[in-house]
Amino acid sequence: MPLAYEATHAWAQAADAADPLRAFRDEFLIPPHDGKDGVYFCGNSLGLQPRAVHEAVNAELGRWGELGVEGHFTGKLPWMNYHEFVRDHLAEVVGARPSEVVTMNTLGVNLHLMMVSFYRPTAERPAILMEAGAFPTDRYALESQVRFHGFDPADALIELQGDEPNGTLSMAAIERALAEHGSRIALVMLPGVQYRTGQAFDLKAITALGHRHGCMVGFDLAHAVGNLPLQLHDSGADFAIWCSYKYLNSGPGAVGGAFVHERHATAVLPRFAGWWGHDKTTRFQMGPEFVPTPGADGWQLSNPPILALAPLRVSLEIFHRAGMARLRAKSEQLTGYLEWLVRSQLGDVLEIVTPAEPERRGVQLSIRVLGGRERGRALFDYLMAHGIVGDWREPDVIRISPVPLYNRFADCLAFAEAVRAWAAPGH
Repeated sequence: MPLAYEATHAWAQAADAADPLRAFRDEFLIPPHDGKDGVYFCGNSLGLQPRAVHEAVNAELGRWGELGVEGHFTGKLPWMNYHEFVRDHLAEVVGARPSEVVTMNTLGVNLHLMMVSFYRPTAERPAILMEAGAFPTDRYALESQVRFHGFDPADALIELQGDEPNGTLSMAAIERALAEHGSRIALVMLPGVQYRTGQAFDLKAITALGHRHGCMVGFDLAHAVGNLPLQLHDSGADFAIWCSYKYLNSGPGAVGGAFVHERHATAVLPRFAGWWGHDKTTRFQMGPEFVPTPGADGWQLSNPPILALAPLRVSLEIFHRAGMARLRAKSEQLTGYLEWLVRSQLGDVLEIVTPAEPERRGVQLSIRVLGGRERGRALFDYLMAHGIVGDWREPDVIRISPVPLYNRFADCLAFAEAVRAWAAPGH
């Protein structure tokens, strides 16, 4: 695939034609604009629908209609075990062992469930280390957990302020915070990718540092799962949680997931228990004593939502065929092309917030318009009106995410041309 970028239609078309993953675009429904495919850069917020989802969901509706309760036990995909049918491919995506992952609930619920087990504050260690400006779900959950345990968030939430230009966070800042506060910190809770800046974090380095100071370490991977080739098992992280409606393309409000490292598989940990987390070999004996299933499955509360799991199963099968290594290689080139277009063609209009080093970012580029928030919002509205879908994050960031499964180099060029048309004199 060409690497010497050019801001021409001929170059973009040639790059798309040479793309070994180009056929995967045809497996997705692209929202139209003016009778043709629009330009969709919002997979960081809601991924596009795989075409096969309609058939997969209808198949389960049909089985329900034909079989009733027997659908739990019969056929190729019996509902009793349905969450297991996404396990192997999900483990591939996040770099975990199958027993370390489970699909369940939604991100906020899973964060609370994990913190029941892994945030065990004491008078000496009450604190949580988090990033300043975290997504509100995380901020609300962490603060409420601190209060639930009887501590004051003003003292027990240690928020890391960005110390780099554009508000990104250096590893040195994390090291300094742990050197200063490590003996007080019960849990390090950081994102895999920061939602506003698009900065990716080194999970393995952060985990090693946190463990060195005696802390538990967990990650919110909402913007990292399906985006970066994670290696959760090798990272050593105690736990992680994520949603599946962004890069995993599983639909609005899709069922989320969790990772629990295998060293905790049979550990006696406090948890909120549910029947579906009970040892599956004795679950139907209906005994009064909870015996957790070893591994991440032991954190389940209730039976899996079949109609919500069907889209995830379809999407993960696509990921399995594409492969995270190949997706990452294309992602680096797509996002690299978008970055080059912004810097070389639009430097008088836009600035990029996201780190320039490919290893410190994923798909997403967070962009500010020179001249302030009102100009930024005007550009965003112009792009949306012209069929180029990104998203806006207050106070002044436009997020543009070329997803390698369905975006093209031509899409990146279309974005650049639209920005230039908006910025042209007399517009």
